[in-house]
This record gives sequence, structure tokens and C-alpha cells, in this order.
Amino acid sequence: MTVAEMRERKKELGYSYAQIAELSGIPLGTVQKIFSGVTASPRYETLMELEKVLRVPEPSRVSEPGAVYGVKRQGEYTLEDYYQIPEERRAELIDGVIYDMSAPTSFHQLVAGLIYTKLLSHMLETGGECLPMISPLDVQLDCDDRTMVQPDVIIVCDRDKIIERCVFGAPDFIIEVLSKSSSKRDSVIKLNKYMTAGVREYWLIDPKRQKVLVYRFQKEEYPVIYGFDSRVPVGIWDDGFAIDFREVYEHIRFLYEREPAQ
Repeated sequence: MTVAEMRERKKELGYSYAQIAELSGIPLGTVQKIFSGVTASPRYETLMELEKVLRVPEPSRVSEPGAVYGVKRQGEYTLEDYYQIPEERRAELIDGVIYDMSAPTSFHQLVAGLIYTKLLSHMLETGGECLPMISPLDVQLDCDDRTMVQPDVIIVCDRDKIIERCVFGAPDFIIEVLSKSSSKRDSVIKLNKYMTAGVREYWLIDPKRQKVLVYRFQKEEYPVIYGFDSRVPVGIWDDGFAIDFREVYEHIRFLYEREPAQ
């Protein structure tokens, strides 16, 4: 991407300079100089880090020889094709495009599982109507035949949306734990889908950078970025409940000590 393309992408995503600096790991002053044109020839490595945050991902494709869903072009698939995908192969359907889902990492499963457990425990203790649920679970986000996603963790407050085969409609709250294979889809394509479908709150958890990006779509400014040393409030619940990411970090610290997050 050129710097000009990055400027346009920054506007589209609504990111501030501070948010780009947080996500890329590049100093705020450097980011400001590049986007304002003060730095005419940024370092290649710096541009690559900025591009990772801002670029538009290319969709991946399910391609299994002989499968019915392999004969259509991306953008033309429907739920009929989605239900013909073998059960052992995880995939999502988004606006007629089928995306492969790789097996989750240990980081991914430990983080998602711990947070789901805490959400469920809080719901059971308080007797609330909102139900936390964990993947694998189909969510027919737009109630049409062109999109079916599998978020990592969700909360559904309208129990009429929970039917036997899926959640039919937008959850109130969604968490996606980023991995190397899913980060572009989760942070761009699904972010926009969740926002337009009516999801109230969306967390993107990045174990590699130890960051939590919180999108409360009913607020004027988002994302709010937290570190793994923070308590992150669950905004859809007005009772002050929060996830302490210091506990999350301690839960997976042995993995950080052994190898970097992927």
C-alpha cells in the first residue's frame, strides 16, 4: 500500500493516530509524521507494519475437489452450499464468500474458554437473561441465506434468537480471539459485518500484542484499546462486571514463556 492508500484506509476504519500506533507498535510521533507527509521516505519495515494494520484482506477460498460448493464463484455461495461442507471442515459464509477456518491455537482456546467461563458464571450468579455461548456455533447474522459465521464467544440477550440449528440474528456481544490466519478477516470484514448487523459490542483480543480492542458501536468513539494489565468492562451489562486481563495473562503466561503468541 502507498501512504496515500493508507490515509484513505485510515479514514474508512476511523482509526486515530494513537490507535494505529498501538496496533502497529510504531511510535506515535512516527505515525503522525508519515501520515502528515513530514517523513517523505519512511522505512520499508515501518510501512510493512502499518500495512498489516490497514490493508484490506483478500478472501480465502474453500477448495475441495468435487465438492458442490467448489463450482461457484466467490460471492455466489448460499446456505445450501454451506450445509454441504463436510462437518470436519470448519468454514464461514460471509456475503456469499466461503472462508476456511484453520484449527484454533492453544492461545486461542485458553483465552476464549476462560472468558466464556467467567461470563457464564456471572450470568448464573446474577440470574440474567443474557446467555453466553462459545464456538463452534452457527450464527445466521443477517437472517438471510448469504452469511453464516462462527464467532469465538457471544452473548445473546433475546432468547428468541436461539433456535436449534443456530443463533438466528445478531448477538448483543461478540468476542473474536485473533490468530495469524484469522486476524485480517476478524478485524476488517467481520468488524464491518457485526457493526451493520446490529451487534452492540465487539471485542478483538490480540494475544500476540497483548491488546484488547473494544468496539461499543453505540458510542461515538471506538475502538477503545486495553492492555493485558487492564480490567475490561462488559459494556452491555450495566452492573460493573469486567474481565480482568491480568488473570487472562496469568492463565496463559506459561505459553508466552515457552514461545511467542501466534
